[in-house]
Amino acid sequence: MKFPTRLPTSPSPMPTTAATASAVASPSTSTSSATLLPRRRFLPPASTPARCRLVPTPPRWRARLHIAPRVAVGSDVFSSPDVAAEQAAAAPKVGKRVRVTAPVRVHHVAKAPGLDLRGMEGVVKQYVGVWKGKRVTANLPFKVEFELNLDGQDKPVRFIAHLREREFEIVGDE
Repeated sequence: MKFPTRLPTSPSPMPTTAATASAVASPSTSTSSATLLPRRRFLPPASTPARCRLVPTPPRWRARLHIAPRVAVGSDVFSSPDVAAEQAAAAPKVGKRVRVTAPVRVHHVAKAPGLDLRGMEGVVKQYVGVWKGKRVTANLPFKVEFELNLDGQDKPVRFIAHLREREFEIVGDE
């Protein structure tokens, strides 16, 4: 089976059939030469056989690429007058030593996968419920750092877990 050869390329963008059609069209008709132009087609590279050269119009998903996302920057959606009070209530807990009272299982510690934090003690490092003066939807707003002593390890493994306020109790200062 022999594949058809590549069509000769002409320097003009219009094919010869459209050129003759526009030349034959009578001047009395209201058809402009722009309506006789063929649709621009996206062609594959020259290395592909000629039998699969004609590609339909661009897919519809390309039209969606031009839609710019609108982000509400600087809006007061999450801010309210009690944000300062919320941050002030959480500030005394930062730096305190806490003990986990709820059954919390974490899987992000590589040395101890599926670790249960109940009964472990750590230090509250940060409150992340407020960011740049605005409330964010952090459902686990307290970052607590833990140290885990494992058998065969000379240094303890340090990791951070995010907890709710009701999942720990304050033991003392760091």
